[in-house]
Amino acid sequence: MKNEEIKVAVTSRSFSRNDILRKELLHQYKNVKFNDDGLRLQGDVLIDFLQGCHKAITALEVIDDDLLRRLPNLKVISKYGVGVDMIDMQALKKYGVKFGWTGGVNKRSVSELVISFSIALLRHVPGAHRGVLSGTWKQYIGRHLSGRTVGIIGCGFVGKDLVKLLQPFGCPILVNDIKNYDDFYKKYNIKTVDKEELLVSSDIVTLHTPLDDSTKNMLSAERLALMKSDAILINVARGGLLDEVVLKQMLISGKLAGAALDVFTIEPPEDKELLELPNFIVTPHIGGSANEAILAMGRAAISGLEKNE
Repeated sequence: MKNEEIKVAVTSRSFSRNDILRKELLHQYKNVKFNDDGLRLQGDVLIDFLQGCHKAITALEVIDDDLLRRLPNLKVISKYGVGVDMIDMQALKKYGVKFGWTGGVNKRSVSELVISFSIALLRHVPGAHRGVLSGTWKQYIGRHLSGRTVGIIGCGFVGKDLVKLLQPFGCPILVNDIKNYDDFYKKYNIKTVDKEELLVSSDIVTLHTPLDDSTKNMLSAERLALMKSDAILINVARGGLLDEVVLKQMLISGKLAGAALDVFTIEPPEDKELLELPNFIVTPHIGGSANEAILAMGRAAISGLEKNE
């Protein structure tokens, strides 16, 4: 089938809003359906959107057996973004749907967000900001990021990039990962430890793992209790990696100094009490939402439509 005959669907709202990516995709495919209405696509609405399409660029939408069974024309799915926990790989194989994916394309966007969260929480920026808005003008005494021990759980694309960004701050770095990156660890003087030692020893704990059966709720109540009371916790990876209810109670009671979550088990999050805490930062899943990352993710997704044919 020639490219001008192929029908392509783009479910991502940020891709659909980007004039550069639209132009580059339309240069290769003439029949493209964009998510111009900014719809949150799921279930039957997603199936209706993809109906009749031969290829699709998807983002956070769930691609499962039921969806693929009802879309017999769909032959290629290319991922906009790096997470694949919403993609049923076995179902792709079952229905002969090819998959385009490129890892690490948004790593700098995510790792810079971690740096910004770390400094903001150490300097009490959320509480200070809210205080001024409510009419309170007082001095908040914080701490430097420089010299703080940073524990990184998951040292893949983002974890490695974060290590590089931390170098000027002189932070001792602890890493926990199921894979062995000895050369990288040696180059950056990184100590590998188990999760328990990392949690006990780190001033900042940041998560960078996928969500699967081995990582779901990996920061349980028991593990969260190991963290120092003046430590901060950051999750820009995937919702479901930690116990959000226990996290809230630790922030309220002072058993944890601060936390920043860009991802939640349920999005958007529903716990208003957590969201309003002065030692908590919430963002709406914006880890990859920098202009540079959007272009990189979009171009990788466009390429993924072709390379798996």
